[in-house]
Amino acid sequence: MEGSENDGNVTPIAKWKTEFSRKFQYFLDRSTPHTMERWLGTLAVAMIYVLRVYYFQGFYVISYGLGIYVLNLLIGFLSPKVDPELEALDGASLPTKGSDEFKPFIRRLPEFKFWYAITKAFVVAFVLTFFSMLDVPVFWPILLCYWIFLFFLTMKRQILHMIKYKYVPFDIGKQRYTNKKSASSSGTPRN
Repeated sequence: MEGSENDGNVTPIAKWKTEFSRKFQYFLDRSTPHTMERWLGTLAVAMIYVLRVYYFQGFYVISYGLGIYVLNLLIGFLSPKVDPELEALDGASLPTKGSDEFKPFIRRLPEFKFWYAITKAFVVAFVLTFFSMLDVPVFWPILLCYWIFLFFLTMKRQILHMIKYKYVPFDIGKQRYTNKKSASSSGTPRN
């Protein structure tokens, strides 16, 4: 009975928000397996943002903040879920011999969440460029040099971490196993 009383008090705005949230989640779920298309869409959103900043010759502080945020997301994407340095302190360690347990690389920030956060960041930054009070006059080459310095320093640290603990966060160069049955059956014709 209490549930039916609450249904009558639902405002149209709350109903619209719930319906929009459901539809948005539906499209997010449908986009999950389409990795290339998602990243191309994000690239398009990023290019629109870059063109807007270039056209207005401003909003460099917003761009700098966006760059720092994307760098932070990239570190999460490249880092393992369980940090070997902290794991070594607990007494457990990565396998060093063939007989040790195999632990696959699991990201701290999964690819889908990485994509979603970057896309959201570019959309928010794009919206912020419509507020002229956020166009703070700065000498942008200093911000760019500082961001490049931070990027190289952070990536150097991350690459040294990868080398020290011998993990590769990408599928490039990893061995792939194919199904032998499908390879042998495709070569023989069936009657």
